[in-house]
Amino acid sequence: MEDVIARIRQELQLNADEEKRQSTERFFKNSVKLYGLTVPAVNRMAKAYLREMKNRSKQDVFALCDELWRSGYMEEALIACTWSHSFHRSYQPEDIEIFERWVDRYVANWATCDTLCNHSVGDLIDMYPSLVDVLKKWATSDNRWMRRAAAVSLIVPAKRGRFLEDVFKIADILLLDTDDLVRKGYGWMLKEAAETHQQEVFDYVTSNKSLMPRTSLRYAIEKMPGEMKARAMEK
Repeated sequence: MEDVIARIRQELQLNADEEKRQSTERFFKNSVKLYGLTVPAVNRMAKAYLREMKNRSKQDVFALCDELWRSGYMEEALIACTWSHSFHRSYQPEDIEIFERWVDRYVANWATCDTLCNHSVGDLIDMYPSLVDVLKKWATSDNRWMRRAAAVSLIVPAKRGRFLEDVFKIADILLLDTDDLVRKGYGWMLKEAAETHQQEVFDYVTSNKSLMPRTSLRYAIEKMPGEMKARAMEK
């Protein structure tokens, strides 16, 4: 298995681009560890190597993902996200423990947080709805990425109209969070929930607008009609 990781790292190094590395860095306020490849290029690599491992077990591939995550490189983490999501049809409830470990120990920027949580974690929660209570625990973590993950893991299910009560409970826990990326994360969650529950999200926002940070509020109402936006933004 180490041979796959070694070949991936060699290919990443060969295709590393300093100009791309520097331009990507500008999207992040915190320090990020990068080779300097485009996301489409990384995705192509992830899929190519995944085809080589079509007969490998989920356990084996998740072990490789763990090795990629440990490197700290964003490109390696994105490959790990693609690989872990490729097994979404065979997820089991206990996989939440693996995903939690990755978020808590290895996620170090919004890109890897959102890629893992929008897809792998979100699909797992959708398959096993009782696991949504784990997200409420994440929302109380001292780790900013765990707190953002609590919200962004519900982005896709919430857009489909699911988990509305849990969306509001997680927003309640994160309501006064002082971290800008957590504020944006739960505002984004509310925005997607409003796709199918516009009035309910509007009512939630207006009832909490005296406390809700303006960043979160603006995200939450972004797709609402102008009149609703104006009412929500009234002081």
